[in-house]
Amino acid sequence: MQKTILVVEDEQDILDLIEYTLAKEGYDVICCLDTSNVQDILDEENISLILMDRNLPNTEGSIFIQSLRKGGYIHPVIYLTAKDKDEDIIEGFDRGCDDYITKPFNLNILKSRVKAVIKRTSKDIEQLKVRDILYTASNKKFTVDAKEVMLTHLEHDLLLEFIKNKDILLSRDTLIDNVWEDYSDVKPKTVNVAIKRLKEKIDPYGKKEYIKSVRGEGYIFG
Repeated sequence: MQKTILVVEDEQDILDLIEYTLAKEGYDVICCLDTSNVQDILDEENISLILMDRNLPNTEGSIFIQSLRKGGYIHPVIYLTAKDKDEDIIEGFDRGCDDYITKPFNLNILKSRVKAVIKRTSKDIEQLKVRDILYTASNKKFTVDAKEVMLTHLEHDLLLEFIKNKDILLSRDTLIDNVWEDYSDVKPKTVNVAIKRLKEKIDPYGKKEYIKSVRGEGYIFG
């Protein structure tokens, strides 16, 4: 499966060089000149690695990554920066990076570091995140706003099916086929009740509307 790398770098020539270099290595590369769209990209795309400059317009890259970590984002990060003092590097690791490369950099070293971090962290990024719901595959747990939600086996499979199909209309028949182990006598009403109970657990105050009902059609999660 092709790995996707998000590169955040405010110097266009460096950004273009990194994109060209990594694309030649077979990676899918998404480029940003600042952090304004980064969180949306992380929510919408399956990002395997973030390459982050530290000197960015309106923000310091490592502080931005630190805030992402507090929000539950665990994507691997390499800082690619001109900040090369010992205290800068220590600070970078303290703020959540997996590796640190200083500018000017050797492209072959960049490629090797990228490959190594992705290989080392591939098991750690088996996660799915939609808004403030995070699923971690290693322990099969869901958290909502960083708090674990206790679900039954059926509710777990149902929510996972929804997250895997974000913004896609799922009919009751599709949910029955994909979620219920023995679906021969499952009724549409059973699906309705299961979804109602799931909604009560992930959205007890009914304010977030993760799961929307489409009359006569099914449900959309997003």
